[in-house]
Amino acid sequence: MRKKRVLILGAAGRDFHNFNVVFRDNPAYEVVAFTATQIPNIEGRKYPRALAGKLYPKGIPIYPEEQLEELIDRYHIDEVIFSYSDVSHETVMHLAARAISRGASFRLLGARATMLKSEKPVVSVCAVRTGCGKSATSRKVCRILREEGLNVVAVRHPMPYGDLTKQVIQRFETLDDLKKYKCTIEEMEEYEPHLNNGVVVYAGIDYERILRQAQQEADVLVWDGGNNDMPFFVPDLEIVLVDPHRPGHERAYFPGEVNFLRADVILINKVDSANRDDLDVVRRHIHQFNPRATVIEAAMPILPEDGEMIRGKRVIAVEDGPTLTHGEMRYGAAYLAALRYGAREIIDPRPFAVGEIARAYAAYPHTGPVLPAMGYGGKQIKDLERTINRIDCDLVLIGTPVDLRRIIKIKHATCRIQYELQEIGQPDLSAVLRAFIAEKKLHSAEKRRRRLRAM
Repeated sequence: MRKKRVLILGAAGRDFHNFNVVFRDNPAYEVVAFTATQIPNIEGRKYPRALAGKLYPKGIPIYPEEQLEELIDRYHIDEVIFSYSDVSHETVMHLAARAISRGASFRLLGARATMLKSEKPVVSVCAVRTGCGKSATSRKVCRILREEGLNVVAVRHPMPYGDLTKQVIQRFETLDDLKKYKCTIEEMEEYEPHLNNGVVVYAGIDYERILRQAQQEADVLVWDGGNNDMPFFVPDLEIVLVDPHRPGHERAYFPGEVNFLRADVILINKVDSANRDDLDVVRRHIHQFNPRATVIEAAMPILPEDGEMIRGKRVIAVEDGPTLTHGEMRYGAAYLAALRYGAREIIDPRPFAVGEIARAYAAYPHTGPVLPAMGYGGKQIKDLERTINRIDCDLVLIGTPVDLRRIIKIKHATCRIQYELQEIGQPDLSAVLRAFIAEKKLHSAEKRRRRLRAM
């Protein structure tokens, strides 16, 4: 039989994972190419032969998604495989229509085909959209499990934007490892807080190999999800965040709705800053579409270094990049801090943007009067620095999970804005995780030693 010719639509993450677990050594298929979108400058590369396997001695080229129809025609594509996250259902179906109109089939891969089974229990933290508060939740989950005496390893959703051959398995234990692997701002935002809390983090490209290594040093793995993607590992406990600032998105975005429907625990975050009507929409959808889920409500308190230095100042608000871009939020913690602590003016940075930051605003015109901390490469980081320093302001509010002052030189006074998850009432994460520990009969290192001595 003729091999089916496949084109994988991706964004340098889920696409590579789907290839690795479904197509890499499968003689029934020929993956002709990947396409790339969402992330700047990830097209024009190859998925290298060292990772692609023996069926692909020349590797696999990566093209811009804009060339979808041309690629289907040129390579006589049989199947288009959608393999990235945080897009509306409408966007997915527009891509399906484009593919089908050219004669190709359009396919989505399910959980059984793509999730790897761990020898150790897995707690996953995912969301219905980018920017719901996964990072703070993952950190708290890790802290609670460690306080119970368990060895915890976090495995982060992939962000392989550099040299793919050097990113197969990445293990982060210290901040020096961030330099070793030449991490982008986006990667540092996710890894650095875990490292500061003493949690080892794994990431990379080949998650089967990552799983085999990570589970050797853990009692429990925490899957730290990216965007609104599904876990790559089979979860024993699925925690999914929803955002009442974007009510209804839990049913309107892919694959966020998959997470919403699968969730064992749904955490409604940011209830302290959401309005009542929007909260009611989210609660009603949980009751209607996933009534079996345990529901936790939480706030995301804003913690400035010095709230008084904000009062009366002309400020710019620098926010987490992906939350503003494909997460479609118009503001973040820095903007809210400016309002809450009495800034005199929040300066719109858009007229001052240069280079790749200006192009990011053009690509995501919904972005509000805040500055996305885009840093997928050296040029973008430099343009971020130039944009900040061009603005006449009294104070820069840094609302990113990583401290930008370590990465760029800011000539203005700065105030870092941090935030942590704070559950409201019961049940809370501690109660849920202790029940999980009891169900799985997990024992701390000290309890294991006692049991061995008693034998």
